[in-house]
Amino acid sequence: MRYFFHSGYLGTNYSGWQKHPDGLSVQQVLEETLSRVLKKPVYITGCGRTDARVHASQFFFHADVEEPWDFDLIFRVNKLLPDDIALFDIIPMEGQPHARFDATERSYDYFIHTYKDPFLNGRSALYLIKDWDIGRMQQAAGLLLKYNDYHAFCKMPGRNDHTICNVSLAQVSVNVKGDRLRFQISANRFLGRMVRIIAGKLIAIGTGNLSVDEFEHYLINPQHKQLIQPAYPQGLYLSKVKYPYLEFPSRSDFINILGEGF
Repeated sequence: MRYFFHSGYLGTNYSGWQKHPDGLSVQQVLEETLSRVLKKPVYITGCGRTDARVHASQFFFHADVEEPWDFDLIFRVNKLLPDDIALFDIIPMEGQPHARFDATERSYDYFIHTYKDPFLNGRSALYLIKDWDIGRMQQAAGLLLKYNDYHAFCKMPGRNDHTICNVSLAQVSVNVKGDRLRFQISANRFLGRMVRIIAGKLIAIGTGNLSVDEFEHYLINPQHKQLIQPAYPQGLYLSKVKYPYLEFPSRSDFINILGEGF
């Protein structure tokens, strides 16, 4: 039978979600833990691929398990998982739904703090910059809703069948004190490092190193070559994943805590 697993993780200590030979991944840890508890090999498919040191306050993956278990699987798995990965829910599914291909929308949050704070280290991106042009950042973010070819905002566009993404939400906000920023974006799909590349452009706009017109030029002319400088990974969270047959609120309040005051 196919099951969807609702999880979350802090990606600081991992080389991303997907298994690869160059470092420990979240997928590898979960597969090894589930296989140990169920006493048979378990292979899982995630709803996406987060980069190294990127977090997920909500992440779904699916797995096929032939024999049902008669114990509290969530409790046993969480007992063995490291503290930075958690399993929240297990949902039995009819048929063969796919955690990655069936997702209709994903949302990301990118957090920036502008002062040194050891309690935000690794959980928000530090940019020691005092003056930000929030208005121009908000103006640029709004342009993302007008265009759908994100070839210019992909690390390796040639690896994709196409670079069309339909962005449904894009906004920049600042907290009451003016020392922390939040970029939120939702779309039907995302390309490799797309959110971090866009965040990097918005940071350049907010610090006066890029104009809104230059930013829009790459949306109008997506094939135009440019220097790509993704924002730091530490501030990025996959925060919401929607399916036509499944919608769960995030079980972690950490995004809400980070977002207080905005």
